[in-house]
Amino acid sequence: MTTTVVALFALTYFGMALGRFPGLRIDRTGIAVVATVLLLGSGALTSRQVVEAIDFPTLFILFGLMILSAQYAASGFYDWCALRISASARSPARLLAATVAVAGGLSAVLANDVVAFAMTPMLCVGLKARGLDPRPYLIALAGAANAGSAATVIGNPQNILIAQIGHLDFWRFLGACGVPALVAVACVYGVVWWVWRDRLHLRGPEGEEIAPASLDRWQLGKAVAATVALLALFAAPLPEETGVLLVAGFILVSRRLASRDMLGMVDWHLLVLFAGLFAVNRALGLTGIPAEIVQALSAAGWWPDRLAVLTPLALASSNSIGNVPAVVLLLSAWEAPPEGALYGLALLSTLAGNLALPGSLCNIIVAERAALAGVTLGFREHARCGVPMTLLSMAFAVVWLWLGGWMRFA
Repeated sequence: MTTTVVALFALTYFGMALGRFPGLRIDRTGIAVVATVLLLGSGALTSRQVVEAIDFPTLFILFGLMILSAQYAASGFYDWCALRISASARSPARLLAATVAVAGGLSAVLANDVVAFAMTPMLCVGLKARGLDPRPYLIALAGAANAGSAATVIGNPQNILIAQIGHLDFWRFLGACGVPALVAVACVYGVVWWVWRDRLHLRGPEGEEIAPASLDRWQLGKAVAATVALLALFAAPLPEETGVLLVAGFILVSRRLASRDMLGMVDWHLLVLFAGLFAVNRALGLTGIPAEIVQALSAAGWWPDRLAVLTPLALASSNSIGNVPAVVLLLSAWEAPPEGALYGLALLSTLAGNLALPGSLCNIIVAERAALAGVTLGFREHARCGVPMTLLSMAFAVVWLWLGGWMRFA
């Protein structure tokens, strides 16, 4: 049975690294689901063990934030932001700055994947209408969304999971990770501007006028009120998942927006991916292998409670199996990690996702949504900016965590 579990575990994370299996149209979520089904069918896990393996508070928070983001999308806010950015900036450099600022800011309070998904198509439309090459702005959108999301516990899925496992306070997390995230956003702008500085100018005659995006101010006001209420609830003595679900329930009660439509905007694939990975990791944990590995690494002094170990580990794992699966895997084997190490894991795994196009789901979303809008964003184009922006931002984060006393270096 141990051999079966190890084989399924290895195949699952091999699929996470590739994104799919060659010759098959099965993506990361499908791979995690099939692996869980095979573990159940082989008897390696019971249905009760699968349910016990799933961290439901994490899924509840993700679900609630997706409902909140759906409210913003339903109001037309994302489309309005994307078109307003592309139409109002007086110069390409200011347009780039506006893209970075809006994407980074929104991703700190809303899930970065949702921000990237919603803004990419309309940003492409507005940029092409001005005769601009959308590629540098799309790289900046993805990079800033990743960097900005590192600031808070609700900025991205891996932060949500880390905060739940470590019972991290929202505002204390912001104090530990906010400054490095802000510096990372600045790195995104500086690197993209420098790499593309000779090609940010207009490349031809401006396109046709595009219709302005309609903005439902009432629905936007409801979204803003829900966001303020959510932040207030984070300061209250209430479980975070309960506060997020209360806000989601408030949003779903509407006379104008059908709950079916709102629920249709939820990224159910991501929620199922998390559930599948929880089950696969639990099966491996029951074999006792992770505990043996932890003991061996600790004895050798290679456990990631130090920056000298965690930094290269985050960089390598985030750009192989992806930062979300990497964090799920590491936390499944890491019992009682120290608070400072959790801040380091959240910050470094998120920033490492900017290195290469497959490094984070946000990057992949931008590339795929851009392709649907007729814009091709390649691996090399992204890497020319991704590598320097990642190394610069992670270097600052390491110094910040070390000097701030959050983690020791070696």
